[in-house]
Amino acid sequence: MTIVAIGRMKAGPERELISRYQKRFSASGRNLGFSGPDIQEIAESRASSTNQRKDEEAAKILATVPSDAFLIALDEHGKPVSSSEFSNKIQQIQHDRHRDLAILIGGADGHGDRVLQRANLVISFGRMTWPHQFARLLLVEQLYRAMTILSGHPYHRE
Repeated sequence: MTIVAIGRMKAGPERELISRYQKRFSASGRNLGFSGPDIQEIAESRASSTNQRKDEEAAKILATVPSDAFLIALDEHGKPVSSSEFSNKIQQIQHDRHRDLAILIGGADGHGDRVLQRANLVISFGRMTWPHQFARLLLVEQLYRAMTILSGHPYHRE
């Protein structure tokens, strides 16, 4: 499992929390047949127009992931899903024998059309706008939560 994100995280409390949840995921996910999540950071485009930036970033994202990977794009216009729905989807992806799963976080302008068209699933963390470092943190926490749901661990309560 790989998270592909536009932008670089700086040292600080968000990075430390992300690392903590990555380690938790790794420990619990290994027992369920999951590895990762690795994080691939891609530099933000410096193009002058929004569309050019989105196009350049989309090309870089798509060049980073295997061509047969299952892609989940995080996008403000995506389908909102619950933690349980998210964990069920991750399990279904595994059961469908997808070797690679990549979850994509776009740049400040969002994802380019090529990413949204290629994505197998487009989801959102709700209608609010989140800073990218928080989106990463929310994502790795939800990935860890998915592992606890799938393993029956009491971390997640409904």
